[in-house]
Amino acid sequence: MAEMQTDAERKRVLIAEDEALIRLDLAEMLVEEGYEVVGEAGDGETAVKLAEELKPDLVILDIKMPIMDGLAAAERIAGARIAPVIILTAFSQRDLVERARAAGAMAYLVKPFQKSDLVPAVEIALSRYSEIAALEAEVAGLTDRLEIRKTVERAKGALMTTYGMTEPQAFKWIQRTAMDHRMTMKEVAERILAETAGGEVAQPAS
Repeated sequence: MAEMQTDAERKRVLIAEDEALIRLDLAEMLVEEGYEVVGEAGDGETAVKLAEELKPDLVILDIKMPIMDGLAAAERIAGARIAPVIILTAFSQRDLVERARAAGAMAYLVKPFQKSDLVPAVEIALSRYSEIAALEAEVAGLTDRLEIRKTVERAKGALMTTYGMTEPQAFKWIQRTAMDHRMTMKEVAERILAETAGGEVAQPAS
């Protein structure tokens, strides 16, 4: 994967983990997979400051950190729309996953983790964040955003079921179709749902 990513495509990652060995392992895994580690922190407060300064593409935060924990840091970083957040959690902290989601985390990793766990979590977080950003660009009101997200989620599910698409592929197809036909993503999603209900879903272009 490292060979496939050009400098322009290489995603910049900030890591916050108070255990130096885990932080080192995480950085090595990311670099091996073609990501660029632009900053490291051992506490949540430093992580927030670095995120504000460096504007990374992704932030990985451990839950248990001194000064400011990962959940509080996630709320600050996600709330300011700086970057998508992945939360690191131990098995004993699984009850905190819902709190992590509420704090704005796009994905989470349970320790101990392997590279095979890390890469999908990174891709999911980046994909979900880009989807939300694209949807928010369409509308200003919070209520409208939530309604559109629900509609698009249902349309993605219909495309995934009918054509075996992955979630990112389904979203990109909706987004591309909206641009090609000068429609909003909500209009495209509603059309997909109507055609699915009628059993006449148009074959997506490749």
